Amino acid sequence: MADTPAEIQKAKKLYLLIGMALFVFTVVTVAVATVPWLDFGGHGFDSKDAIIGLLIATFKATLVASIFMHLNHEKKTIYVVLLISAVMGVVLMFLTGWAFTDPIEYGNTVEGDKFYNPEQTTTSD
Repeated sequence: MADTPAEIQKAKKLYLLIGMALFVFTVVTVAVATVPWLDFGGHGFDSKDAIIGLLIATFKATLVASIFMHLNHEKKTIYVVLLISAVMGVVLMFLTGWAFTDPIEYGNTVEGDKFYNPEQTTTSD
């Protein structure tokens, strides 16, 4: 922690610099999603724009965690826990994306496992 007035002024300058960087990267994230000449994929918002937005958000979260939450002065164990959390987050995002490759489709005409099929509902008279 800062104890002397000089250290406090240095910390204030750092916090203002990081705050401005967060603001600028927020504007860049919005621009990637909305400005046509920053469109990286096809026309409109698509997966490439989302990936770039997530990378910018990850950088911003790293700045917040390391500077504002003072994690840049922690012990090695904290970094191991953060790394495991980050890896698990990426794995969960991968699993979510993987689920879109084989969605459950209702109304299929496939017999076999007697899955619920709304096309073949029976009514009792």
